[in-house]
Amino acid sequence: MSPEKPRKSKPSSPPRSAPSADRHHEHDGRIEYLDRKLAEFGIRIKDADSQKVTGEVFDEVTLLALYKLVNKKIISSMGGSISTGKEANVFLAGKTDEEGEEISAAVKIYRLRTGNFTTMSEYILGDPRFAGIRRTHKDIIFAWTKKEYSNLSRTKEAGIPCPTPYAFDRNILVMEFLGEGNIPYPQMRQCLPGTPAEAYEETIGLIRDLYQKARLVHGDLSEYNILTGPNGLILIDMAQAVTPEHPRAYNFLFRDIKNINRFFANKCKTTDEHELFRNIVAEEFFEI
Repeated sequence: MSPEKPRKSKPSSPPRSAPSADRHHEHDGRIEYLDRKLAEFGIRIKDADSQKVTGEVFDEVTLLALYKLVNKKIISSMGGSISTGKEANVFLAGKTDEEGEEISAAVKIYRLRTGNFTTMSEYILGDPRFAGIRRTHKDIIFAWTKKEYSNLSRTKEAGIPCPTPYAFDRNILVMEFLGEGNIPYPQMRQCLPGTPAEAYEETIGLIRDLYQKARLVHGDLSEYNILTGPNGLILIDMAQAVTPEHPRAYNFLFRDIKNINRFFANKCKTTDEHELFRNIVAEEFFEI
C-alpha cells in the first residue's frame, strides 16, 4: 500500500485590502516611472502637486509630445495644476524667453482617455478648416488641440484679449499664463471689471469683435471662461470656436449671447438677445 501523499494546503485568500494595495503600488510605480521620464527630458517638477494627476494625464503619447516641446526649448519646467476641466488639465510651467530668463507659461493637456469625443466632433466636423480630419478618437483630440492654437492665434491677431499661444504638439498646447505671482486671474463670475453695466457692455463687445474682426464664434461662452485681468476682460478656452461657415455657427452665437444675458440678468439692464444677434451679424445672416 503506497503511502498517502500529503495534501497540498490551499493558498490562503489575500486580504480584501490587497487589490486596493496593489492598485496603490501600481499607481506609485507609474508616478515614479513618469517622474523619471520627465527628468530624462530635462523637465524640472516644481512641486508635488503636479503628481496628483500624472497617472491620468501623462500617458506615453503625451510624454512624447512633451519631449518634443522640451527639445524645442518651449518648456523648461512643470509646476502644479492650475485647473482641471472635463477634457483637459492646465499646469503652470516655465518657459525660457528671448533673454534666457524663465517666465511663467500655461500647459494645457487634453486627456486622451477621457476626452469628450462626441462634443469635440460636433465643433470640428462642421469646420471647413478641418474638413479632412479622420474621425478616430485620437485624431479628433489632436485636431482639437490644433484648433485651439489656431483660434487663439486668430483672436490675438485681431487685437482681442486672449492668451498668446506659443506652440502645440499632439494633445498639448503651450500658451501665455494669465495671472500674477503664479496665481491665475479670476473668472468673470468671481470678479467684474467696473460696474455690472460696464462689464456687460465689455462682454458684448468681445462677442461682437470676435465675430466681426476675428471671424469666430466662441461657441461655449459663459462667466466661467472669461477672465478679469488688470486691463479688462480676457477670453479663454477657445478650442470649440468656429468660423461663420460652420453649419451651426449662428446657433452657437445666439447661445453665447443668451448665456451672457442670463449671467447679467439680475445685475444690470440687458439688451434683447435677438437685437444683439442682429447687431452683431448685421445683414450677413439674412443674406444667406
